Amino acid sequence: MSDHIDKTQTVPGSDVLDTVAPTAASQSDLDRKINEHFAGAVVRKDLVKAVKGNAIVPSYVLEYLLGQYAASDDEATIQAGIDTVRKILAEHYVHRNESELVKSKIREKGRYRIIDKVNVTLNEKDDVYQASFANLGINGVIVDSCTVNAHQKLLVGGVWCLCDVEYFHSDDARVSPWILGSLKPIQMSNFDYDGYLAARAEFTTDEWIDLLIQSIGFDPEMFGRRAKLLQLVRLIPFVERNYNLVELGPKGTGKSHIYSEFSPHGMLISGGEVTVPKLFVNNANGRLGLVGYWDVVAFDEFAGKKKRTDKALVDIMKNYMANKSFSRGVETLGAEASMVFVGNTSHTVPYMLKHSDLFDELPESYHDPAFLDRLHFYIPGWEVEPIRSEMFSDGYGFVVDYIAEVLKSMRNLDYSDRYQKYFTLGSDISTRDRDGIHKTFSGLMKLLYPHEKAGPDEIEEILRLAVEGRKRVKDQILRMDKTMPGVKFGYADKVAGWRPVTTLEEDEFPTYYRTQQSEIDGDAATTNELGSVASPTKVPEASLGVPASESLLEGHLEFQENQRGISYDTLLLPYLQGSSEISIIDPYIRLPHQGRNLVDLLALLAVKKEPAEEISVTLVTKEDTSDPEHRQLLMLDYIQGSAAAFGIKFNVAWDETIHDRSIRADNGWKILLGRGLDIFQKGSNSHYDLSFHKQEFRQVAAFGVTYIREHQ
Repeated sequence: MSDHIDKTQTVPGSDVLDTVAPTAASQSDLDRKINEHFAGAVVRKDLVKAVKGNAIVPSYVLEYLLGQYAASDDEATIQAGIDTVRKILAEHYVHRNESELVKSKIREKGRYRIIDKVNVTLNEKDDVYQASFANLGINGVIVDSCTVNAHQKLLVGGVWCLCDVEYFHSDDARVSPWILGSLKPIQMSNFDYDGYLAARAEFTTDEWIDLLIQSIGFDPEMFGRRAKLLQLVRLIPFVERNYNLVELGPKGTGKSHIYSEFSPHGMLISGGEVTVPKLFVNNANGRLGLVGYWDVVAFDEFAGKKKRTDKALVDIMKNYMANKSFSRGVETLGAEASMVFVGNTSHTVPYMLKHSDLFDELPESYHDPAFLDRLHFYIPGWEVEPIRSEMFSDGYGFVVDYIAEVLKSMRNLDYSDRYQKYFTLGSDISTRDRDGIHKTFSGLMKLLYPHEKAGPDEIEEILRLAVEGRKRVKDQILRMDKTMPGVKFGYADKVAGWRPVTTLEEDEFPTYYRTQQSEIDGDAATTNELGSVASPTKVPEASLGVPASESLLEGHLEFQENQRGISYDTLLLPYLQGSSEISIIDPYIRLPHQGRNLVDLLALLAVKKEPAEEISVTLVTKEDTSDPEHRQLLMLDYIQGSAAAFGIKFNVAWDETIHDRSIRADNGWKILLGRGLDIFQKGSNSHYDLSFHKQEFRQVAAFGVTYIREHQ
């Protein structure tokens, strides 16, 4: 091996430190393409942190300002824009602890511009509208009716605004000295939708998804395909009217971020602060609640079994979520607000499945089949990685208020039937199930393919996800109410036939998931038309010193993205038992995490073999000629020395022609690996994270593996 490891590599390479922000010279191809087609509508996402400082203000406010002054890929323009925005925030953003200083400036100058959250109420006694400023701490500021009628959200929840406030003292103590000179909500007033569609056509699907992920603020390189789509499902309430979404999962996964920071059309409220007048209508004065003015109303901290709830509120919510209407006395009113419920879970998925259901954490009044049946999609929050600093993007994404207006404009469109050219849903899917699937599919179509240029594979991907999200809801309802009829969830390809849909937790924990629904769907390990197993089963563990078992599976397994419980111990080791020579063909063993995967397998082989035995392992791979520091060679040389001490004779053979990945053992088994050893997602690098030490705790990327018995 050393003859190969000592090879000199001549192609130069470079490292990019995490702390270095991208410049025009170091932009990715995607960033350059984004700036080319969306000039002026995108901003570098790391700039928000650069300008925010200690201002407690939503990201869309900061991006509104950055969009005015720093929406460019020219570094000089960006730096000048950052300086301008910082100056605006320093001079005009009102910090609560500096409110008296700002009041003084208004008094001394007579007129002064501020950035603050403004809320308006009607003073019925004097028949005037009055504004209160959240940070400045002043109330009773007169607002004219034209301003209120033009921006009615001022009446419900408040809006961040650029305001000119004047001061004029009067001897009449009843007259407020504060006067509102002008008010401008911080959001766009218009945009070119046709230009948006034309620009979308210039991007591939992968590029477009990455642009949307960067617009949210995340680095797409840190997420797999399924993880990206789950992030985008969080946006559907902004693009679909009356969409009901729930996400329950561990703390710290960013469940509420989208609804508080992403759009000026969303309102995030604490689940404990919800009342009928606040949410729907105040019968005393006839004032509409949040659903009458906001596109999305999200309930934070919604979970908690012991939380007190208003039964009357639950009943009104049921009617609204089903019929898009609510009553005010004898009058029935309609609204378009989507409802989002996010909360934390305190137990693992198998615990919830064994002892209750996946809605286990909800307050008792909401743990009701009739209420839950109104939900269109359940985001499995346990699949979403906790937010880490390295996940944030320094690439370009849409200015938040720009994409927020685009999404709002698409609420008038309906793409729910676009799959019907290629697929049909199961005939026994109920109207309510079908509505949930349709609304999710329509939302994803608007987000990903607003120009309606999607092929059958692309349509199938989002249709399958839409079916899965509704199935997760329905399966839990069936656990609560055994009298409800089950549904066979899936769809038919007009060419290949029926395709069942399972949830990931159904595949991971079949023993705990089994319910009436499982009996309807059939065995989760159903063989599809290609002869592959739709749901993987664990292969039996065995010692390398024992001959290979006759019962080992010969065939193909598919594993879903984000699945846990997978390890080399169960995936590979049983097929390598009884062998003394093993060949691993993998063209890409060069990065640190790829070397770690290789070491994990070698360590397993060393533990399972007899102490007095030796095993020869040959790695056939490609040489990394792009790294002048020869890190691949140093890594493999170190592995060779380490493995030798434990009876593993490790060697490397270089082959620049290989592409496919496989493992061949002299016991007669050949294993075809779609992704080679690189099956795990990029997770935390912290030694204090359990998943760092145990493969079973890591999420995998989507991959397939085929077992072939070449000879007995």
